[in-house]
Amino acid sequence: MDTTDPFKPNYPAPTAMRPLLGLTVLVIEDSRYACEAMRLLCLRSSARIRRADTMRAARRHLQVYRPSVAIIDLGLPDGNGADLIRDLATAAQRPDVVLGISGDADSEARALEAGADGFISKPIVSLAAFQEAILTHLPEDRQPMGPRAVPEGEVEPDPIAYRDDMVHVADVLEDAQDMRTLDYVVQFLGGVARSARDDELLQATDALAQKRARGDAAASETAAIAGLVQDRLADKIAI
Repeated sequence: MDTTDPFKPNYPAPTAMRPLLGLTVLVIEDSRYACEAMRLLCLRSSARIRRADTMRAARRHLQVYRPSVAIIDLGLPDGNGADLIRDLATAAQRPDVVLGISGDADSEARALEAGADGFISKPIVSLAAFQEAILTHLPEDRQPMGPRAVPEGEVEPDPIAYRDDMVHVADVLEDAQDMRTLDYVVQFLGGVARSARDDELLQATDALAQKRARGDAAASETAAIAGLVQDRLADKIAI
């Protein structure tokens, strides 16, 4: 007698060397650089990856596909990632794992309060940390069997992805006409600069963030960031 459940998904069995085999990871992230890191981490873990760079694109995707894992940036250009976490956490077809991600450590509490299973702090380049963040929350039947060696090494995203992020910020700054846009720039650039270890740009972004937090005018800080972004677009060797 065939005892196979026809309604149960037939996932490839994960192994110690390929612990995320059979998983599809939906990364909802507007930074090309951060998403490239995720792509490499998924590749080395044998997981499939899909990407959405806005809330709207993510919701369209979720109408068609059901990912095993959703990793959601808290600061997206068209909304708060915590809202999407809240929707997914209570959905009938909930992903096995829902994680928040941000370069701002203070965002962890917001992600968990919204219903995330866990939180990833940018930059995420460690293969071991990435796999553990997912495996910790997976159902037992999706876990690899037997002992698993902790993988070593970090991924190095393509510098071209960082330049793509600089192009994006330059476009946003060119059309920046309100404080909400500046807040988005602070959130976006903070995560990108931290991930790329661009200390000069990170310091400039922190200075703008401090001015915004106090409600002060920040024309000089915004101009400084715009100049640094243009420097990085012009200096192709350094990018």
